[in-house]
Amino acid sequence: MPTSPERLISDHRDTRYGEVIALFHRDGTFQAEVYGTQLLNDCPPELWDALDADAIAQEMGAVAVKLNGPRHWTLDGLGTKVAVVEPVLRDFGGLTTRRIAVVEMGDRPGVTPYTENHVNRGAVFFFDAGKPVFELVDPAGTAYVMQAYCIGVDPTLTLDALPSLGERLALPDGWTYRTRVLDEELVVDTSDHLATVLQDELENSYTLPY
Repeated sequence: MPTSPERLISDHRDTRYGEVIALFHRDGTFQAEVYGTQLLNDCPPELWDALDADAIAQEMGAVAVKLNGPRHWTLDGLGTKVAVVEPVLRDFGGLTTRRIAVVEMGDRPGVTPYTENHVNRGAVFFFDAGKPVFELVDPAGTAYVMQAYCIGVDPTLTLDALPSLGERLALPDGWTYRTRVLDEELVVDTSDHLATVLQDELENSYTLPY
C-alpha cells in the first residue's frame, strides 16, 4: 500500500514570497531560471520594491527578468522538496533567494493566461480539509486549484477577496471560477513528475492536482 507524503510545514496559507525569473535563450530555445524567497524570508517590501529587473538581467546576462510577485500561498502545508536543480543561493540587492526550478519555455518567451505550462518543481502541496480552495475549471471540466495569489498586478488583492475573484476575471469561453470547501485533505504531489500550471490575467497561479 503506498504511503502518503510526509508534511513538513503547516499553517502556511497566506505566507508571502517573491520570485525573480531570469529568461535565457539557449540552444535555440527559451529557458527560465526561477529564484524564490520561499522558506528563506517573507520577501520584505523594502527589498522587493528596490529591485530593478533590467539591471538584474544585465548582471545575469539574461534576455529579460520578470519580478514575479509578491505572491501569497493559498495552500496550507508543504512536504519534502526534491532538488530538481542545484539549489544555488543568490542575493538580489539584499534579498536572499534560492534557485528552485528551471522551466523549459520552448519558443514562447512569456506566459499566456489560461494556457498550460509545465514546471519541474519537485514539490508536495497540502490543502487542509475544511478550508476553501479556489479553482479554474476549463470547458472539459478539468479543475486547476489556486496555489498562490499575486499582489504584483493588483496590490489590493487579499485572501478574503478570492471567493469573488471570478467576477473580475475575463474568463475564456467555457471556463468558470469557483470556490469550494474541501471535505478531505487535498495532496498535490509533483515530486516525481512535471507539474502542470497556468495563470489568470492577474498572475494568480493554479496547478493541476495530480
